[in-house]
Amino acid sequence: MTLPTSTLDLYWLPEAVEFSTAVTALRAAAAKGADGNADAGAAAGTARMLANQRLDFLQTRTLDRAVQGLPDAAWGAELTLAVLGTGTLEHLLPAIRVAGLRRGLRVRCWQAPYGQWRQQILDPAADLHRQRPDVILLAVDPAELLPDLPLSATAEEADTALAARAEEMVGLWRTARERTGAVILQQLMPLAEPPAFGHFERLVPAAPGALAARLDEALVRAAARERVLLLDLGRSLAEIGRRSVGDARLWHHAKQAISPAAAPWYGEQVGRVLASLRGLSRKVLVLDLDNTLWGGVIGDDGLGGIVLGQGSAAGEAFVAFQRHLRQLSRRGVILAVSSKNSPAVAEAVFREHPDMVLTRSDIAAFEANWEDKPAALRRIARDLELGIDSLVFFDDNPVERDLMRRSLPAVAVPEVPDAPELYGQTLADAGYFEPVAFTADDAGRTRQYQANAERRQGQAAATDMDSFLRDLDMVLAVEPVTPVTLARVTQLINKTNQFNLTTRRYTEPEVRDLRDSPDVLTFAARLKDRFGDNGIIAVVIGRRVEDGRTLDLDSWLMSCRVLGRGVEQALLSVVAASAARRGVERLVGHYRPTARNGMVRDFYPGLGFTALPASAEDQGWSLDLRTAVLPQPRHFTLALSV
Repeated sequence: MTLPTSTLDLYWLPEAVEFSTAVTALRAAAAKGADGNADAGAAAGTARMLANQRLDFLQTRTLDRAVQGLPDAAWGAELTLAVLGTGTLEHLLPAIRVAGLRRGLRVRCWQAPYGQWRQQILDPAADLHRQRPDVILLAVDPAELLPDLPLSATAEEADTALAARAEEMVGLWRTARERTGAVILQQLMPLAEPPAFGHFERLVPAAPGALAARLDEALVRAAARERVLLLDLGRSLAEIGRRSVGDARLWHHAKQAISPAAAPWYGEQVGRVLASLRGLSRKVLVLDLDNTLWGGVIGDDGLGGIVLGQGSAAGEAFVAFQRHLRQLSRRGVILAVSSKNSPAVAEAVFREHPDMVLTRSDIAAFEANWEDKPAALRRIARDLELGIDSLVFFDDNPVERDLMRRSLPAVAVPEVPDAPELYGQTLADAGYFEPVAFTADDAGRTRQYQANAERRQGQAAATDMDSFLRDLDMVLAVEPVTPVTLARVTQLINKTNQFNLTTRRYTEPEVRDLRDSPDVLTFAARLKDRFGDNGIIAVVIGRRVEDGRTLDLDSWLMSCRVLGRGVEQALLSVVAASAARRGVERLVGHYRPTARNGMVRDFYPGLGFTALPASAEDQGWSLDLRTAVLPQPRHFTLALSV
């Protein structure tokens, strides 16, 4: 595959094959769904397969219409998006929904009336506040935000006017967030107006181009301070060219800042941010070795014969790609290897080649053997204790890519360009690892997974589980949510899907409000052992009800990395003791079944809770703290601030 000059056609996805036939089958499944006869899983699989192909504007709209009739059971995670802005936006909504579908996310879109973005935020009776959106996308044309100044205005006058406009936006962000609880996603776009001064434009303080650039900077600073997310189209548009996305004729005749042809690309940009909010970004990049991390075949060419490092353009390109991978690893993306190779030969390159940027310690899971690669990826997912849908498979061989797509459709498999110079850009453009936060725990994630592998080795060598757990020297530190842990706790709440009893999602401001409420108890648990720090691995949120005598466990979620060590029993003892000190006599837990949290169906009865009458939404469980015999923490040292 040769990388095109534009990323608008989602070039990293395979070309659509037999699209019309597949859509016809999908429509038939949706029609059956109306009678309750559809195979929801098969229909969802077909829909996601189609979404993971390279679709143009019309195909995107066709697929969007076809999936609307699918039964609710066909969907997993879902999110409500309110779109507010200037200009015509309706043609972008199908692409946003299809981009969500591509990631297993149902995006329900609501669009504000044309041009009424300010009114919808400021009027408490407006429709926006009845929609209860999870995310509000502010797609505002930058020209509407610029102050109207004479070109002769001084730099000081321009600064004063820009500060006022930035402060107005901050006020709107805060109002929207306070009234809806939604995450705010602010779109940034370059000014579409041609420069009045040519290359001198940025040197005139009140010129539109200069004002737009400085307002952009002010909004970025404010967004960081206010914890508002950015849809930074300016960065991408600088690479692909504004004319590829917009057309002046479309703007003046139809007020379309984004052209229909660019809608799939636009939807992809929005979809990856929304999916990240729901914990649906990919976590693991599985790499081939030969002709992927270096040129040539190590088993045939030997250490001195592979192409890597100074001396050739291709060798330097492989080094640059490895540098990009190392940056991904440092921000929390887990690197793994799946290579048809001898393990000793493959690992020798990491140890002995002087131009290798990646080291063996950068790789959390290393599969080098002669078995088929889908089997290797299943083992990688098992060893990392992650779902198969957490993986991205990057391999230069089209046969291996096709086999992976057929065997494990939940794995993301980008098309790989012919030239290694384009490998890093392909991964960046595909956006599989889009984050909405970055914490210290993210930076140390590779080491955490490596330590998990060492723990498993220690467990295998131990004569019994009791002695293994005792030798781990585990310290469980539990404290309320603090300003320091707020971002990480919010991240866990929104990305944990399997060990999550209720899968309730909260924004960072909502978690802050819960933390500050006198009727809410919050618990953030961090686990350390002799292999290292696992970071924050569990969150419990309880609301005191019935005059404070009952603690209703709104949320209980844990990282699957620490299963089997008795953390849940230890944490229950901490929660119960803390609640009892505040006059609580009963704990009430809830299990709300989803497509992914079946593993915790029996969590509460396993801890001694008794069943309450089930509702349509969940199954409740009760534990009387006055009579219950609580499990005592074993093999843990507790460090408590609750």
